[in-house]
Amino acid sequence: MNYLEQLSAILRDSGWSQEELARHLGVSFPALNAWLRERAAPRSGSLSKIESLYLDIVGSETVDADELKAVKLTVRTLKIKTSKIVNSQDSLDTLTLYLTYHTNTIEGSTMTLADVGDVIFEHKVLSNRTSIEQTEARNHQAALYWVLETLEQAPNLDITEEFVKGVHLRLMNGIVSDAGQYRRHSVRIVGSHATVANWLKVSELMSVLVVAANTDSKDDIAKLAQVHADFEKIHPFSDGNDRTGRLLLLVMALRAGLMPPVVTKERKHAYYKYLEMAQVRGDYAPLELFVAESMLYTGKLLGEKGR
Repeated sequence: MNYLEQLSAILRDSGWSQEELARHLGVSFPALNAWLRERAAPRSGSLSKIESLYLDIVGSETVDADELKAVKLTVRTLKIKTSKIVNSQDSLDTLTLYLTYHTNTIEGSTMTLADVGDVIFEHKVLSNRTSIEQTEARNHQAALYWVLETLEQAPNLDITEEFVKGVHLRLMNGIVSDAGQYRRHSVRIVGSHATVANWLKVSELMSVLVVAANTDSKDDIAKLAQVHADFEKIHPFSDGNDRTGRLLLLVMALRAGLMPPVVTKERKHAYYKYLEMAQVRGDYAPLELFVAESMLYTGKLLGEKGR
């Protein structure tokens, strides 16, 4: 794939404008525009940046074992406690804003970052956004606050089926009629080759999953990736599985003293690609790296330097 194809794929999958892409590449808009129109060609340094950004946004088929090990080591220096987030209004507001914005945008919300802030912090009702989108934002804030409060009171919280249902109930309250209840019908993951569980097996599979989620591991990041992929493959609810799964990722990370991963909208396609690789091929390494990188993103977001 040449640089022009890579640039087109980045624009398509990230949703960025050309101006935003130029900013991420550290070049001027006229320079990027000239590349796209084939009036000029990027030099070796820019080609390397394009390649790196392409792999970041679109995803890679392979993972370098040394890179994965190095990123995991860095992530493990970013220790954080739930109480530190809850007791810092700035950290709490930042995590709430960005996590709510990105997770709902991945699911199709058209609300901007500013819109989300207006709805969840200023309690505004926006005339240019749907009521469902605004309910999704408020629900996500409520679910996150409930999760953080629960974790603060019980740092070594055991994840149970009732807890998972409680997360879903708060996320989907007023949006679906069966919020907090396992689905009683078949579903499929749109665009994925992964086969989800038969609804008759959901309860049985979830009972196994929560045991795995609560089992000690020498590699917490690997466990997070595996449990998350398995949860999404079970797809226990009629809707809201991805949002529920990402909040459970947050719970497991904070319980382990690690930064909660924020999956950004720009990396949506890489995220789904890595989930499918784990679910269909049993290859969890790319998802492990993605989770670790998402933790690094949160660390920068919250201004943590690690120690």
